[in-house]
Amino acid sequence: MSTGFKEMDLSYTKDDFVSNQDVRWCPGCGDYAILATAQRTLAKFKTPRENYVFISGIGCSSRFPYYMNTYGFHTIHGRAPTIATGLRCVNPDLSIWLITGDGDGLSIGGNHLIHCMRRNVNINILLVNNQIYGLTKGQYSPTSTQGKVTKSSPYGSIDYPINALRIAIASEATFIARTLDADPNHMGMIMTRAAQHKGVSFIEIYQNCIIFNDKTFAPVVGREVRDDRMIYLEEGKPLIYGKQRNKAIKLQGLHPEIVDLEGDGAGQDLLIHKEQSPDASYAYLLSQMSYPEMPVPFGVFRAIERPTYDDMMNDQVEAMKKEKGPGDLKKLIYGSSTWTVK
Repeated sequence: MSTGFKEMDLSYTKDDFVSNQDVRWCPGCGDYAILATAQRTLAKFKTPRENYVFISGIGCSSRFPYYMNTYGFHTIHGRAPTIATGLRCVNPDLSIWLITGDGDGLSIGGNHLIHCMRRNVNINILLVNNQIYGLTKGQYSPTSTQGKVTKSSPYGSIDYPINALRIAIASEATFIARTLDADPNHMGMIMTRAAQHKGVSFIEIYQNCIIFNDKTFAPVVGREVRDDRMIYLEEGKPLIYGKQRNKAIKLQGLHPEIVDLEGDGAGQDLLIHKEQSPDASYAYLLSQMSYPEMPVPFGVFRAIERPTYDDMMNDQVEAMKKEKGPGDLKKLIYGSSTWTVK
């Protein structure tokens, strides 16, 4: 979890984190896989269930707190980061998971999400991205592709879409990753690493909305094409992909380009993945790789260490207590700074 606990012998199973509530998502929704993976991930750690809290905003994925047999808080639209930040600052023993979507987190909640990440609040953020507003029946979202025809854009969206990872990178989040609902093993590995990270972790999860935006990611992650259009990031290893593992990425100046390892790429200096690079420019370079020009990266883009907001706040409070003594609320209220309204 985010407070630094260690992985130990299993004391829980997935079923221990399944609540008694009926799961109310559409049949085939990618959220089922995300929920099951989160439950399996928590079962890896010997941590009391009462130390887990799931906090969400509004949206299909934001029903998560009902379905986790942990503490939870279903808040209002876009404000989950504020609740999570406040809870983290008063209780350092909790493992806090924030569940949001591309609409909830990047539209009305964008401001709150940015500041939560740039402060490095010690919480885990799962942003479920299906490039549509699913709960409210299919309007275009901040991540919808340009030209997307929806109920709120009948002639095609003219908005430029937001890249969620670039928002996290610009906010200097200390753990940034991307995974997808159709690969539970990879998703579980990413969640486990996020749980072990001290600081804010941000995971974008490609999710399929079977009703309002079915197969939106299929051109990249579809079974028939994914080997040649996805690239899995592995620390310290070159960015190699393809069904025959015969393609790789190298840098041409400041731009990535594809090389053929059986031809022009033989002996070339390939791009090596460095998730711990203190300079965010490498992670930003990866976030710009998109289909159809480039394969789409999945994995950990960035993982660095930095003091957390909550630790620094608590250190500051303790320092002021030593310097000025414990606070006196009555003295503060009736002190020299009061005034009378007539």
